[in-house]
Amino acid sequence: MHRSNSRWSRLATSAALIAAGFTVLVPLPALSQAGVVDIDTVRAGRFDSGKMWTFEYSPAEYFSEEYGFDANEEWFERARMSALRIPGCSASFVSPNGLVATNHHCVRSRVSNVSRPGEDLLDNGFYATTLDEERSLPGMFADQLIAVRDITDEVAAAGAEGNETREALASIAENLRAQYLDRGDSIFVQTIGLYNGGRYSAYVFRRYTDVRLVAAAELQIGFFGGDPDNFTYPRYALDFAFLRVYGQDGRPFQTDHYFGWGSGGVEEGDAVFVIGSPGPTQRLTTMSQLEYKRDVQQPNTVTWLTTRLDALYDFWERDPEAAREFQIRNRIFGLSNSLKANSGMYEALANPVVMAKRQDAENQLRQAIDQDPQLAERFGLLFDRMAEVQGRRAELADADAAFRVLTSSVYSSATVRRAIAVNVLLDAVENDVDRDSLIILRRAVSDIADLPRALELRYLAARLNDFERSFGAEHEINRVTGDGPALDRAAGILRISGLATADRAARSLGRLNRLTSDPAVRLAAAFLPHYRQFRQRAGELGAEERALAADLGRVKFAVYGTSVAPDATRSPRITDGVVRGFEYNGTVAPPYTTFYGLYDRHRSHGGAADWVLPDRWATPPAGLDLGTPLNFVSTADTYGGNSGSPAVTKDLELVGLNFDRNIQGLSRAYIYLPESGRNIMVDVRAVQAAMDHVYDADRIVQELLTGNLFETEAEADASID
Repeated sequence: MHRSNSRWSRLATSAALIAAGFTVLVPLPALSQAGVVDIDTVRAGRFDSGKMWTFEYSPAEYFSEEYGFDANEEWFERARMSALRIPGCSASFVSPNGLVATNHHCVRSRVSNVSRPGEDLLDNGFYATTLDEERSLPGMFADQLIAVRDITDEVAAAGAEGNETREALASIAENLRAQYLDRGDSIFVQTIGLYNGGRYSAYVFRRYTDVRLVAAAELQIGFFGGDPDNFTYPRYALDFAFLRVYGQDGRPFQTDHYFGWGSGGVEEGDAVFVIGSPGPTQRLTTMSQLEYKRDVQQPNTVTWLTTRLDALYDFWERDPEAAREFQIRNRIFGLSNSLKANSGMYEALANPVVMAKRQDAENQLRQAIDQDPQLAERFGLLFDRMAEVQGRRAELADADAAFRVLTSSVYSSATVRRAIAVNVLLDAVENDVDRDSLIILRRAVSDIADLPRALELRYLAARLNDFERSFGAEHEINRVTGDGPALDRAAGILRISGLATADRAARSLGRLNRLTSDPAVRLAAAFLPHYRQFRQRAGELGAEERALAADLGRVKFAVYGTSVAPDATRSPRITDGVVRGFEYNGTVAPPYTTFYGLYDRHRSHGGAADWVLPDRWATPPAGLDLGTPLNFVSTADTYGGNSGSPAVTKDLELVGLNFDRNIQGLSRAYIYLPESGRNIMVDVRAVQAAMDHVYDADRIVQELLTGNLFETEAEADASID
């Protein structure tokens, strides 16, 4: 296994500092020269809350005026219907035959899962040379937004509150679904709270469940640069994959809504529109909420991610074979991505200019409330009440760090999870719970699968470190496990405990009364009262915060209307921007990179693992123009969940696939700053060049260019001749 030295040094140093009690910040370039800016003069900008426009409140007038075209209802409908939402990502139809384009990293785990004996599709890539070879992806689906409606007035008319609101939303959704049943039973309706629940919308989706893999690049070209290049630019990743949606007749799905293939690409200054389903942002939060995130939530998150990533790397180094079977690379990619993103969010909250802009926006809103007697009466104390809730949340900071992701089946000790389940079972036995319930509780213990031994040890040690770091060595939770390094204590528990493996647990359940003295059970018995109290208090505070946040959304909508875009909610959005480079590190990043840069990066790093090229790419393939644009950037407002999003022109031609943000854009959880923040896209010109000259995928290239479906490569080749 090869580690990036800079990355590993950073992680190792972070872990050491955390263990010593220091807060760790991963360096992020300043969003401005805060040291020479008079903070008192900083003012909020028009689009600080972002440009993640919804389709029910479409910015037709703004688009038309800003970009000089008729952004009419038909334009927005085609944009909406051509885009798709897939698990965790976005995608789009790119031909009338159900062909779908998205990012490689959006289907990375599924590519691994459909590899057959003797195949390694993740490393070697995949291309179906015939239609029959397109490979089914179990569990994969694609959702198409076929209608959307603001239902705020209907919810208000129901006079619902609390649980009644959920019932009202469910009833509205069911009635709306009935109106679209003629489209088939694949229709479902999702109700979404916008503006923190200050408004409600209903989204009618059609779900396609027969989705097949058509082509996927090799991992090393799709994730070229690995974690070190992640959230950076200039960038040189060919992060693309093609899927195909099939209809109920088993043939490629025929659609009238798809994006044309923009072979001409874009130039600097061109407008682009990115359609996708970004994950939740936090731009409507109050200053007290931001301060809590800065002082408690983000430090705890960064610490947890760092320690678990260290555990995964240690496991990979000590047992490479087991690590491969556990698909460790995908897990490390996921955590590394989260660590870098959360570290950037942490840095943004520590940036005085960001906080000053947010403070000015809050001051303006508070002033508008004070000037309106009705708003002042209803919302005048809103900010003070929110600050009081954040103060009580801060009191739970240690418990939040100690119990974070405690019951995860992927990132938490299986022994600890079994011990929790056994404590619940023992309580049930003591309270004479009925036999059927006891059977279910026993199954809850036996159903917990083993993790690889080396990883189990490190997860358990990491949790013991969480407890000691949060509560101190003398706390009752830590006294249960004795003295010494956490790794030694964890090894002792696993050596003795009857819950250390699934087989041992099955035997131990037959001698339930003896488990009360088991070291893992005793550990869980010590921390469970604190965990349950934390969960209860956190739940109560969360409910209070959500109610106040809904009021915040209502008053912000009352003051600004749809001129302020709502926070992202994983619901479909459209955002606008222009292709533009940016200043960084004393130089200027170009608007796009080329294949020349890919080969320079590979050779300059001497073939180091993160920049090594797959065999078929090692020497530039014949016919590949190295001057072809590979990645490009724009000012469009994207976020996590926008991976795979189509970037289109005003003519709705696909010119790029969004796959990342630069590090200056990591502040977008809280604020949109287009001065240097950029979204990063794979240029379709690079995708076409690779499919044509590297993968010899004429069947797909010709479909993209002509819209015709070709069953075989020979048929496509004949069409060219």
